[in-house]
Amino acid sequence: MAQLKVMKVLILEDDPVLSNEIKEFLDAKGMECDTAFDGEIFFKAVRSKPYDIFVLDINVPKINGLEVCRQIRETERQTPIMMITAYGQIDDKLEAFNLGADDYLVKPFHLQELHARLQALYRRRGIPQTLQTLVKVSDLTINLDEKSVKRDGVNIVLTPKEFKLLLMLAEANGRVLSKQHIADHLWDYNIETSPNTIEVYINFLRNKVDKNFKSKLIHTKVGFGYYLKDMEHDD
Repeated sequence: MAQLKVMKVLILEDDPVLSNEIKEFLDAKGMECDTAFDGEIFFKAVRSKPYDIFVLDINVPKINGLEVCRQIRETERQTPIMMITAYGQIDDKLEAFNLGADDYLVKPFHLQELHARLQALYRRRGIPQTLQTLVKVSDLTINLDEKSVKRDGVNIVLTPKEFKLLLMLAEANGRVLSKQHIADHLWDYNIETSPNTIEVYINFLRNKVDKNFKSKLIHTKVGFGYYLKDMEHDD
């Protein structure tokens, strides 16, 4: 008999009592939960293995839950994010949703409700999202299903690392991504990466994506980082 897939949950919560209560409850419901007490530990966990859903408290040390949510959504859109916080103000909720959160719970809450909402988010995740199959910037098209790239109809062959870097830049929607951000999300945290490594990969991309085309899409903001944008047709 086929076994059901176990939902892997990563919980960002700095209150050890609440964190342990959530973990024990969800584990007892058949989920597989890991915990992180600050934002830096959270991202180390994310780089170590895949998760199906994230539970983020807003008020945590080092990198708060809202910033964690923002950084996740800069690189991928599909993993559901549940925000939890002690604050019930509408501004907190709006900011969380604007950053890409999928649901929101205000403390104190019932663990049964958290479990039910996580199950609903997980089921929703399984629905095919055709709008996310293609990512387009000007005449550049990234096909997420085929892991292929075309520019003005011309196939562009990229390595897996180059593909991930290009997709990260495209999904940032014109926002500048720092070298540190790129390194943190594209390389394992225990692999030494220098700023020069990022420059090398950006140059690889420019040679393949921009070199033979009049309009340049990959740009540098000196002292800040890199971004992808069609400057010639920008409104």
